[in-house]
Amino acid sequence: MNSCPPPWYQILDVEEVPSPALLVYIARVEENIRRMIALAGGVARLRPHIKTHKLAELIRLQQAHGITKFKCATIAEAELAADCGVADLLLAYQPVGPNVERLVQLAQKFPRTKFSAIVDDAGAIRALAAAFARAGLVIDVLLDLDCGQHRTGVVPDANAVELYRLIANSPGLRAAGLQAYDGHIHDHDPVARAVACDNAFAPVELLRDDLTRAGLPVPTIVAGGTPTFPMHARRTDVECSPGTCVFWDAGYTTKLPDLDFLPAALVLTRVISKPGSNRLCLDLGHKAIAAENPHPRVQFPELPDAKAISHSEEHLVIETAQAANYAVGDALYGIPWHICPTVALHSEAVVVKDGRAGERWCIDARARRLTI
Repeated sequence: MNSCPPPWYQILDVEEVPSPALLVYIARVEENIRRMIALAGGVARLRPHIKTHKLAELIRLQQAHGITKFKCATIAEAELAADCGVADLLLAYQPVGPNVERLVQLAQKFPRTKFSAIVDDAGAIRALAAAFARAGLVIDVLLDLDCGQHRTGVVPDANAVELYRLIANSPGLRAAGLQAYDGHIHDHDPVARAVACDNAFAPVELLRDDLTRAGLPVPTIVAGGTPTFPMHARRTDVECSPGTCVFWDAGYTTKLPDLDFLPAALVLTRVISKPGSNRLCLDLGHKAIAAENPHPRVQFPELPDAKAISHSEEHLVIETAQAANYAVGDALYGIPWHICPTVALHSEAVVVKDGRAGERWCIDARARRLTI
């Protein structure tokens, strides 16, 4: 009689991996990269965000698949990418304060990388221009647009035209296009999501036309994240910048059923106490799993009925009818609800290949500063 194969996430040598730990299943990561490229119709219009994984090894893996353009959120991530030889890198975070000079230093240290940045403020534009002009350098700059999220960016109206004109007329800067991040759009229904995406993008297209008529070139539009990736991928004149899909997570699996990416980064945890007949206490506290969302913050494939009872720095107490089946020391595997901030909590990732734990990858860009 044939026995059932173990679940895909189970590690054969789990007893050698301390918990809590971040596990990266490399074969599934590669499959997600292939699916990302296929959805984008090739690598030419793909600019994946590295803020999800923050790993040099994954940047190199994407490069091996032909991806040359990337996007990041911090100076540390930018330095990591440049050190990997990334040819084209967008800092999708307006540089202010000391980060302006740090960006100049990056451009000086890595002349083979074409750096660009986003801006949405006249003062920030002038500060960036002054710093790069003093250094005798020119950096590409994209105007950040508010497409409805109301987090950063400017409304695509007449004021946006004047800000873009300021970029184009500033020494040290080159007007390189627009960023239109629609992170507020994550409708469960892909048809509703597509309608919302098109409605949010329509003013961006009108602004591009206004800028072009004004004699201001708009060579690039970087649009969307993972939820609207399929919608923007159908456009022929934008760059797509998904991020989470390289690892995927329980949140997007639940919210975006039309996307077929695979969970590829899990957390390993163990039972450290049994505070009641139907409860398990796990070593998966706030410092091991992202806690910015309401529960569930993690899903356990082996315990679909698990309900979080309490969560603190080093402990997660769950309630499950299957608690009697687990002893103190037993391992559990969890799919984070939000993988991006979960990665940032771990100093290393344990790479799982052919069912076994192998290399340990240092998550260098979780730091705010590397050398610059």
